[in-house]
Amino acid sequence: MNRRLPVPDVLRGLGVSPGNGAGPVLRLSGPPMLPAVMPAVADMGAELLRAADALDHVGAELETLAASSVDTAADVLSAQALMARDPVLADTVSEKVAGGTAAAWAVDEALREQQAVLASLGGYLAERAADLDDVRARAVAELLGVPMPGVPTSNEPFVLVADDLAPADTARLDPVLVRALVTERGGPTSHTAILARALGIPAVVGCRGALDLVDGTVVAVDGTVGSVAVVDAAEAAVVQSRADAVRRAQATLTGPGRTADGRGVKLLHNVGSAADLSGVDLVGDGASFEGVGLVRSEFLYLGRTVAPTPAEQENAYTALFAAAAGRKVVLRTLDAGADKPLPFLGLAAEANPALGIRGLRVARVQPEVLADQLGAVARAAKATEADVWVMAPMVSTVTEAADFADQVHGLGLAHAGAMVEVPSAALQAARLLEVVDFLSIGTNDLSQYTLAADRMAADLADLLDPWQPAVLQLIAMCAAAGRAVDKPVGVCGEAAGDPLLALVLVGMGVTSLSMSGALVPAVRVSLAGQTLAQCEALSGLALDAVDAVSARERVAASAAAGTRPADTATPEHG
Repeated sequence: MNRRLPVPDVLRGLGVSPGNGAGPVLRLSGPPMLPAVMPAVADMGAELLRAADALDHVGAELETLAASSVDTAADVLSAQALMARDPVLADTVSEKVAGGTAAAWAVDEALREQQAVLASLGGYLAERAADLDDVRARAVAELLGVPMPGVPTSNEPFVLVADDLAPADTARLDPVLVRALVTERGGPTSHTAILARALGIPAVVGCRGALDLVDGTVVAVDGTVGSVAVVDAAEAAVVQSRADAVRRAQATLTGPGRTADGRGVKLLHNVGSAADLSGVDLVGDGASFEGVGLVRSEFLYLGRTVAPTPAEQENAYTALFAAAAGRKVVLRTLDAGADKPLPFLGLAAEANPALGIRGLRVARVQPEVLADQLGAVARAAKATEADVWVMAPMVSTVTEAADFADQVHGLGLAHAGAMVEVPSAALQAARLLEVVDFLSIGTNDLSQYTLAADRMAADLADLLDPWQPAVLQLIAMCAAAGRAVDKPVGVCGEAAGDPLLALVLVGMGVTSLSMSGALVPAVRVSLAGQTLAQCEALSGLALDAVDAVSARERVAASAAAGTRPADTATPEHG
């Protein structure tokens, strides 16, 4: 085989977008390199104009890409466009040019300085520092007059391999041509991972040695277990044929989620606003989704120096609830702090914000923020036919949950819930369900707090794996508590969209799974292939494993052995 360096037959990373794909490797072109010698600035005014024009061009290009994208991709690209148009960045670049630095070098230096600042802040902002790489590369390429970095062109399907991938490149990937995506860097919450899942492209990130695969090397990628295997053409054809069969089943199987023997499991959609429901089928037995399982209400607050008015909030929620066409809508109240700092709150700097004032805890210092939001939600719910449920993030104690439920019920909203994101909530699940109507498990944060691993730390990706038995044991405790009192327990973290892990969760007794819309078909097909008893057996295998890798591998092997053929799916699935 054609190899530049010795490469193991199987590389391992973190599977962040489930599914399989196989084909020849094509590697992403690298960022532009600045010449070794910087030219002297002959005309400062012209150089300032060139720098400003380059940043404006990049901002406009990203805005155009955002306008042609949907859901998560549009949000990510819009945020990147704002980075390019940041007036602080423009001022910094201008100062450097005025000091005699050529435009390309000034842009490069200014953006690297911004990256360093974001990286030092940690959490969500550190993760976003990587997005500035793309802004810098595009602006520098524009100023040097060289081709923009990006995805290689090909008329034949391929597996894309890169050090990392910019949001603009990921959002433009064609799932028909790009059979899988592999990166050396990146973690489960990187934009590469998020957008790959939204596009339905199998992906493995944090895969060391991936860049040693030369163009043309044939590989088989498993985005569920996180493996990249060097194979021959015949093996690749078999893998791809099976993957294509799964995709055909996903395209034809419709209706409510249920196991092979008919146990119902609600499949719900994660959204940020009414725009995310545009074109989404929520009506009828053949609907794509059975409702909305997570409204990330903080998107209404991001990037603001003052809070949205109660009337503005009410209008936004009314539009969202109306778009849900009478279906269930679960809204998470403002999840601010830690990795989502909101300037208008004016919260004091914290040494460890992940363990500080975030989520429901904001109400300790600014109770009016929660009161205004719940009031707006209640008024919007009364004006529409949606079945509105409201839950609080970062609930740690029964007292917090009880106070929140009293506030929700006092406004005439029937369903008040608590998110399980910290171990104390899981350990107190039975007591929580004495005061709230439902639980919703956020697996990203639950993994972070259970394993004491920063969810933005790529080097700790193995600890952030929701397949970790300790995390699964806490989820099982919550599900058991729900079954005991016949109250719903859902999962709305990334784990809900893993077709294999979904079987384990249902086997534990989880009643609903909420995820990005692109992931629902795969989960629906996976559930249709196993009976409830089989799911319960898979749950036992996972809970009995010693680590995340063995849990995933044991369940994968057993599920594959017990999967029913797609053509024997129950008639109710269409």
